[in-house]
Amino acid sequence: MVEWKSFSPHKSQDDKWSESVSKLSSSLLKLSFKLAMTYSLKFGELMKRTGRSKSLKEYLEGSHDSKDEEIVDSFHRMLLLEGHLLGKHDDYYTLLRFLRMRAFDQQKAKDKYLKMLKWREDYKVDVLVKEYKYVEYREVQRCYPHGFHGVDRHGRPLYIERIGMVDLNALLQVTTIDRFVKYHIAEQEKTLNLRFTSCSVAANKHVASTTSILDVKGVGMNSFSKPARELFMEIQKIDSNYYPETLHRLFIVNAGSGFRILWKALTAFMDARTIAKIQLLGSNYQSSLAEVIDESNLPSFLGGSCTCSEFGGCLLNDKGPWNDPEITEMVQANLQSSSAHKTSAKKHDGGSERYKETRHANQAVYEKVQALETGLQDTKMILVGLLTKQEELMRQLEELKDLTLVRSLSDKKVNITN
Repeated sequence: MVEWKSFSPHKSQDDKWSESVSKLSSSLLKLSFKLAMTYSLKFGELMKRTGRSKSLKEYLEGSHDSKDEEIVDSFHRMLLLEGHLLGKHDDYYTLLRFLRMRAFDQQKAKDKYLKMLKWREDYKVDVLVKEYKYVEYREVQRCYPHGFHGVDRHGRPLYIERIGMVDLNALLQVTTIDRFVKYHIAEQEKTLNLRFTSCSVAANKHVASTTSILDVKGVGMNSFSKPARELFMEIQKIDSNYYPETLHRLFIVNAGSGFRILWKALTAFMDARTIAKIQLLGSNYQSSLAEVIDESNLPSFLGGSCTCSEFGGCLLNDKGPWNDPEITEMVQANLQSSSAHKTSAKKHDGGSERYKETRHANQAVYEKVQALETGLQDTKMILVGLLTKQEELMRQLEELKDLTLVRSLSDKKVNITN
């Protein structure tokens, strides 16, 4: 008997299975294309962000005063010609800070600058930053409330200490002066390398100093015990000698008569430039703070509107642009680019004007190399994604073919039986 089935206007089981395979194949191909487009868009966004590196460099560098730049370049050449290995600390603003520290006397600035490099080497500061863990931080905060909290109206990091609430005996039970000093150094490094740079990105202008507030309510001569003096002197020595010119302004609030007597003694250990940046205020300090700090960045105990209750208190929060993932990603990319540039800069003497030109050229080259490397990595991500989807597509197609073959054989068996 002739099989009329093939001439039937209705689709056979084989036709239906074939159509299903075709539809599924089409859907999978569309999905694969959509994923490819998604990866491509991500790649484009990343390249756009990388393309911002030039403008990022510009506002991280800020505008240079022509006289300052001339002196800094002269200072840099002098150091190099004398055979000093500057490492990664020969950037414009680091050199400028040490020059300002010594009223632009290059010989005195050189002495302080080289002592800073020697201290970093002896103290192994770079290793400390990477490896040191201050595990007692939370316990320390309970007897010494302090920390960064937002920014001032210019975009500078805002640092706050509640000196009047310090319990020195309790502090020395949970930590040591040596461990606290190491923690302080690690925080100073974080401020230089992350907080300042992040604030510069957020404010779209160069930021290289902090605004600080010390709440000294209840502090007097009796508060300045021998351990307190030891800690103060060590911190003051480190900050003034190795991190100079990083304080923009210091507000000392709730200063009573007892603290004012103590303050006269403390100023004997401080240089005139630092003292000029300090404003001593009593209990009516709110208007002075409000001029330079928005109330949203001031904790409620200083007359502001912030409580940070979800973080356990304002001074535990470390609130600021340096905790914004997008900003920190840009900062890390900039640090890597700068590190690569420093490595290249060691290969030429810099004793002439060619040094400055080569330094800028190398910087531009490394920015382009970084952009290409980032693009290459993202291209690899696209290819891996597409290859994975292609393999998945082929696997599903093979499964459907096997299923179609089995169904076809089954249908033929049924027809023969009939």
